[in-house]
Amino acid sequence: MLSPGGSRNIAIFYRPYNRQPLHRINERISAPTLRVINSEGKQIGVLSREEALQKAREAGEDLVEIAGSAQPPVVRILDYKKFLYEESKKDQAAKKNAKDVELKELWFTPRTADHDLHTRLRRVDEFLKDGNKIMIRIKFKGREMAHTELGFETLKRIMAFLGDKVSFERAAKLEGRSITAIIGKNKQNLTPS
Repeated sequence: MLSPGGSRNIAIFYRPYNRQPLHRINERISAPTLRVINSEGKQIGVLSREEALQKAREAGEDLVEIAGSAQPPVVRILDYKKFLYEESKKDQAAKKNAKDVELKELWFTPRTADHDLHTRLRRVDEFLKDGNKIMIRIKFKGREMAHTELGFETLKRIMAFLGDKVSFERAAKLEGRSITAIIGKNKQNLTPS
């Protein structure tokens, strides 16, 4: 908050890594005219920089630039520290509700037997329940590269075993000495819970 006779020293909060201030406040705002919004969220109008600073001093709060690229820039009269606290709470809530999707990998060879294939693919249900995507990798060794069609047949067997509960997120393609495909939960067969 500003004292009636002048400005106070306020800590300037920086974005991590690039050391740029989060918002321009008080005397750091350089535009000659500003669109001013009061602390209740009502628009005061377009004022000169000096008039806007005077309104902020009268209210005992800070003048914070909200939209610097607008014509004229939009500023708001508010308590800057309280504003930053509320913004950090919003960020924390957004991070809490965000779901991290991991990419799990299962690999096979063209010679993988059916029983071994089914044993490994039972893990797919666990991965899908956690909301993860799965990369299926079929690795070729030595002379197996001459018969890549066997790898694609193995991939068809895998997809036949998994059935309708999964779909391709990225189609199968030959990359180096392996065939890779990314699968995820089939969004068409989801039942509302």
